[in-house]
Amino acid sequence: MPAFMSNPSLHALRRFTGARSGATAVEFAIICAPFFALLFSILELGLIFMGSTAMDAATSAAARQIRTGQLQAGASNNAAGFKTILCDDISWISTADCTANMSLDVRTFPSFASIDLTPPITSNAIDPSKLTFNSGSSCDIVVVRAFYPWTLITPVLEPGLPNLGANQRLLTTTVVFRNENWQAGGPPC
Repeated sequence: MPAFMSNPSLHALRRFTGARSGATAVEFAIICAPFFALLFSILELGLIFMGSTAMDAATSAAARQIRTGQLQAGASNNAAGFKTILCDDISWISTADCTANMSLDVRTFPSFASIDLTPPITSNAIDPSKLTFNSGSSCDIVVVRAFYPWTLITPVLEPGLPNLGANQRLLTTTVVFRNENWQAGGPPC
C-alpha cells in the first residue's frame, strides 16, 4: 500500500465513496433544470392554445355583429369600436392590454375566390399601414382577421416558437363570411 494511503485516509475514502445519504439530492439537482423547463414549457403551450382558442371564439362572436348588420347600424362601426367588442369578450386578457396590442384587419371582397390573406407583417412586426377596417354592407363577403403578439415566458420555447421577433409568438384568427341581407326589400344574396 502506498505511503499516502495510510489506514485512516483509506478508511475515509471508502466511507466517502460508499455514502449514499446525499444521492437523492444530487440526482434531483441533475434532473431539476430539465424537469422544470419541460413543466413550464407544457404550461406555456397550454396558455398559448387557450389564448388562441379564446381569441377564435371572441373574434367569431364579434364578427357575428358585422354579419347581422348590428355593428353597421350602431355607433361603434369603426376599428376602435369593433376592437372594444372583441376585447370585452376575452376575459382572461386585461382589456387594456388587449386594446393596446390587438390588431384588426376587416376587409370586403367581391368573391370568395378573390380573398387575399397575406399577413400584414414586415420586419417581424405588424405593419399598421397594411390593416384596414371595412365592415361592408348587406350581402358583402367579409374577412375578419385578428392578430395578438403573445410574449413567451419560457426561454426554452424561444428557438421553436417565435415568429414575431425575439420572444414573441403571433396568435392569429380569421373568420370569413357573407353578410346577411339585413336591408329591407333588398335582393337575396
